[in-house]
Amino acid sequence: MRPAAPRVDFERRWGVALMISVAIAISYLDRQTLPWAITSIQADIPIGNQTKAWLDSAFLATYGLMYLGGGWLLDRIGTRRGFLLIMVFWSLACASHGFAGGVIALAASRLLLGVGEGGGFPAATRAVAEWFAPRERAAALGIINAGTAVGAVVAPPLIALILVQGNWFQLASWRWVFFVTGAFGLAWAVWWWARYDTPDVPPDPQESARTTTAGAGHQPSPIDAAPSLPQLLMKREVLGIAFAKFLSDGAWYFYLFWLPKYLFEARAFDLKQAASVGWIPYAASGIGSLCGGYLSSRLLARNFSVNAARKIALGISAALMPWVMLVPSLDSIPLVLFVFSVAFFGQQSWSTLVMTVPTDLVPRGALGKLAGLVGLGGAFGGIVMGQAAGWALDHGYSYTPVLVVAASLHVVAFIVICVTIPRIHQLNFSSKEEN
Repeated sequence: MRPAAPRVDFERRWGVALMISVAIAISYLDRQTLPWAITSIQADIPIGNQTKAWLDSAFLATYGLMYLGGGWLLDRIGTRRGFLLIMVFWSLACASHGFAGGVIALAASRLLLGVGEGGGFPAATRAVAEWFAPRERAAALGIINAGTAVGAVVAPPLIALILVQGNWFQLASWRWVFFVTGAFGLAWAVWWWARYDTPDVPPDPQESARTTTAGAGHQPSPIDAAPSLPQLLMKREVLGIAFAKFLSDGAWYFYLFWLPKYLFEARAFDLKQAASVGWIPYAASGIGSLCGGYLSSRLLARNFSVNAARKIALGISAALMPWVMLVPSLDSIPLVLFVFSVAFFGQQSWSTLVMTVPTDLVPRGALGKLAGLVGLGGAFGGIVMGQAAGWALDHGYSYTPVLVVAASLHVVAFIVICVTIPRIHQLNFSSKEEN
């Protein structure tokens, strides 16, 4: 009898999750540099609300396209080389902001940053599929997604330190914000190349086979191993998860890119005040990342189906979002921060689960493409929401209608998932039957 393949070492698996979490933290630190340094940049380069929306859109457009292109790249050159290339590129792009002399140069740097960062989450999803069995993936992605909070939490005090206290180190310029954060990414790239390798065996061959055959109701075939992009687009489940990401990330990118400006304008914060409390909602988002993945994994451990485990956790996460509608009516800053914290908790709990669902729907050979499609949908949702916010604010509207729309999008996205994915399971790409 052929001996069973050994399980992938526990410490190595979770070490990979931690290393990727650091990369995601750096990515969120990099993308938060412009929102938190915006008032200092405006002293040199005039930037209105609509212009800021276009700068955000420049990042999101290439981010979304490269989310898809990054998945394609990773499917061809592998996770180790692909993630290295992605990180080096986006770190240099981040540093390039520091040389900008006007809006056009800033927009070019945002475009390049999006090209690099667009491959980050597809690489993370692929690495999780390589190292973790299905029952552990939500928890692993929860740890990785918590990196978004770490980067966003670090951004306000770090940027304030450079801008306010930087005279001690001759760094008191918004340009050094980008040089310093770009250097972090290059250091991580060295660590990644030295430490990461692809496991020789699946993380749990028996469980992976059982999940695939039981979930899909058929034996894997060659076409199941690597369905093409047109085959993916023929599935309503794929279109549903991409559209749900479009809706929910529209809200998330609004919060991510506009919360600092909201605190500066609507609540009259200066940089020191904003840096002292602005990190709190992002810290809550990190806890949400861990809780969403943990809840789903615990439900699976208690013999809930994959469908039930994912949707129960998604539904709870979505239910936390509409409370943001209360923010404009609140006079208490602690209450405002609490409500934003609840929403950020729910968003990143949701995000962890939406990142996990593609691993439940398609085989590893197609994960890069599906993760890319989902990320593309999310990025363009952010563009639409950001442009709407910039237009509304420049035309005399308050933050109230924008916050009301943002607060409702996750609930709509959850309904979309329930309708388009009646049962979360491995899809059969060899079948001729219609959805």
